Amino acid sequence: MSGVSVAGVEAERRSPTAPDRRNRRKRDNQGRLAFWLLLPAAVAVFGVIVYPILRTLLISFFEVNSALATDTPFVGLQNYVQILTAPGFWAAMGRTLYFTLVSTALELVFGLIVAGLLNAKLRARWLFRAIVIIPWAIPTIVNAAMWKGIFNAQYGALNAALTQLGIIDQYQAWLGDPTLALNMVIVADVWKTTPLVAFFLLAGLTSIPDELYEAAKIDRAGWPRFFRSIVLPMLVPSISIVLVLRTVEAFKVFDIVYAMTRGGPVNGTQTVAYYAYTTAFSDQNFGVGAALSYIIVLVILVLTFVYLRMLRRSEMSLL
Repeated sequence: MSGVSVAGVEAERRSPTAPDRRNRRKRDNQGRLAFWLLLPAAVAVFGVIVYPILRTLLISFFEVNSALATDTPFVGLQNYVQILTAPGFWAAMGRTLYFTLVSTALELVFGLIVAGLLNAKLRARWLFRAIVIIPWAIPTIVNAAMWKGIFNAQYGALNAALTQLGIIDQYQAWLGDPTLALNMVIVADVWKTTPLVAFFLLAGLTSIPDELYEAAKIDRAGWPRFFRSIVLPMLVPSISIVLVLRTVEAFKVFDIVYAMTRGGPVNGTQTVAYYAYTTAFSDQNFGVGAALSYIIVLVILVLTFVYLRMLRRSEMSLL
């Protein structure tokens, strides 16, 4: 009798009650609702991002010489081989690496200085922070047009200022020399992006407790030692984010080059992204252009991996 009652109790315990069935039905309805709400976003993401990525990868294995071409023979890896054996590609890659390393390093140095100034306890600190963000708020095309006017060889403000100060005797063509023009593009990019880097680093500086500053004053620790022992280790996460983001953005730079120099003079400012643009749209060689885009992605992934490994090692050495 007791065995039967125990079995009955266990069976009753295993059988779902009415409230359990209602909760399960409610969860199922919520799951269906979530699916139908996310479906339009998933379709949009696939149509705008996933499909073009897969389509570009497919085109990179074919010879496509026109947007309306119907005869597109399969060439396999020939497009990639053609790129890797082209002198113009390696020249553009060298200029891109130079642009990426120099601009990122300058933005990091100036951004750290600006972040330190913005973190100082001053009156109307909010006003200074609002002013500093203005260069970043300016659209890239507007920023490029502004600096192109400043560097103008005939009426540019830079030539006028340097002439008045007696630094130069005659107006210079800042965008007329290939090497000089690339450095002037870097100046324009650094001026625009430094505020963004500064605010990333400012977020790291504000996370440092005031007690650490007071303890450093009591111990009479110099600023270099305090910076190396306290500030720099706590800024490593912010620096990691800045380096990865800026490396990706700087390596695929296109808009500021297009607006300022059109890749000239003598291809002196032609970056690898601009090289891919001219190959695909000016030369109508879409297969090679698609292969170029995937090579750019591969190089960015390698640079990002190297940055993260270096920063992880430096973080371990500082601890």
